[in-house]
Amino acid sequence: MNSVPSKLEKNNIDELYRKNQVKSISFLVILGGVLLLTILLSLRAGSYETPIGELIKGIFGMSADRKINIVVQNNRLPRIVTAILAGGGLGLAGCILQAVLRNPLASSSTLGVSQGATFGAAFAIVVLGLGATDSFGIPLCAFVGSIAVALVILGLSKFRQVSPEGIVLAGVAISSMFTGATTLIQYFADEVQLSTLVFWTFGDLGSTGWDDLGGMAAIVAILCVYCFAHRWDYNALLSGEETAISLGINVKRLTLVGMVLCCLTSSVVVSNVGLISFIGLVAPHIVRMVVGNNHVYLIPGSILGGATLLLLGDLFARTVISPVILPIGAITSFLGGPLFLYLLFKGGKKQ
Repeated sequence: MNSVPSKLEKNNIDELYRKNQVKSISFLVILGGVLLLTILLSLRAGSYETPIGELIKGIFGMSADRKINIVVQNNRLPRIVTAILAGGGLGLAGCILQAVLRNPLASSSTLGVSQGATFGAAFAIVVLGLGATDSFGIPLCAFVGSIAVALVILGLSKFRQVSPEGIVLAGVAISSMFTGATTLIQYFADEVQLSTLVFWTFGDLGSTGWDDLGGMAAIVAILCVYCFAHRWDYNALLSGEETAISLGINVKRLTLVGMVLCCLTSSVVVSNVGLISFIGLVAPHIVRMVVGNNHVYLIPGSILGGATLLLLGDLFARTVISPVILPIGAITSFLGGPLFLYLLFKGGKKQ
């Protein structure tokens, strides 16, 4: 029996690929448009009501009203850029963790990576006595905490051959351990340290300025460049590790470097804005429902999706009971919790 596809079958495959390509690109364009609209709405949200045209001028310091320039450049715009960088970085980190671990439930929050980074930041503040403005020590300790969790998860996945569901359960256990350890550290903290630690657990996008965004932007950019350069390698992993190796891909290096960069991104985000849960889980799954598992579109989609979700969550937190600003970490937990349960039970039914 001839297994070689006929000319008609090849034409049908090409036609389906082109349709999927158009659909994926259109979705990314729509997602970019939603992000742009959310940016404009976030610019306008606040106690200082201003026409949108003046706000856009205020971005470049060209508004006739000097107060608008100050409010936009020193308050609203840094908050928006923080949400875009943090959300995009967490969304991409979740996408890559799901790819290298081949686990649809993997993300920095569900595996305990973010909780490990939070513990590292708490350890730096209370035990090492570092101030909240320390731009090197706190991110370093956060990274050490997150990479320790990543090594445990990687060991369970590669050497102990634990199932995807078992890895998630291990992540829940690790998260619980680090959360308990962070609580113990809080118990011995003084009033200033305790108030600083509450910031990490709540999550806050409004405490970062332009000076704080450079490091986060650099790390997220490195992750984006690396992941997009290896987009076809992640596609090959979908067919299994043996297939990827047969295609000349160094799977061990791809996995290790990917996890290190994801942990570094998560730790930098946590050290700047606190614990933000479930963005890395929700964003890739929403994008995957439309574009499928093709990382050519899934990677930029996860970046745009994560940035949009976090910015929408922050907009909701700022406006729902204005002028009170709700903690963004609680908002994202309410968003991601139901989806996590849905994916977990969906996977259980398939088993």
